[in-house]
Amino acid sequence: MTSGGPKSAASILLIVNLVLYFIVIVIASWAVNHGIQRSRDTASVLTIPARIFPIYFPFGNMATGFFVIFSLLAGVVGFATSLTGLHNVVQWDRPNLHTAAASSLGTFSLTLLAMGLACKEIQLGWTDSNLRTLETITIIVSATQLFSTCAIHAGVEDVIVRERGSTGRF
Repeated sequence: MTSGGPKSAASILLIVNLVLYFIVIVIASWAVNHGIQRSRDTASVLTIPARIFPIYFPFGNMATGFFVIFSLLAGVVGFATSLTGLHNVVQWDRPNLHTAAASSLGTFSLTLLAMGLACKEIQLGWTDSNLRTLETITIIVSATQLFSTCAIHAGVEDVIVRERGSTGRF
């Protein structure tokens, strides 16, 4: 098996993830900024437990605060992982691919957490169009991150098999 298959698949998926994670960062940053600007006025009419809740958003539902924070965190980590993953995949050697595999697995876990919160927010309802866009892109990027992680792990297997074949060890 040549390295063209997993290498090109991983490169394309990392570029797609880079764009999707950037969109997640932009929308989640807007949501955090909007929530900070409007929460003081809106939270002042709430009862005491909800007023002192640190992750209150004046739009969406009760899952919105957690979802926005975790999607912003997943977006930043995913963007950084995609950038470094592209560099590691271009190198295409054992240490770089192991680094890319480990970081993509961690990013996938964080993105999966944000996707779970997106599903919970969809289940609760009462979200506006910007949050629906963030929910949709978070679910899509979790799938592309899964495929990217699988492609990088396939590349690790490919490099290990090629190294064992060239040295004669089994």
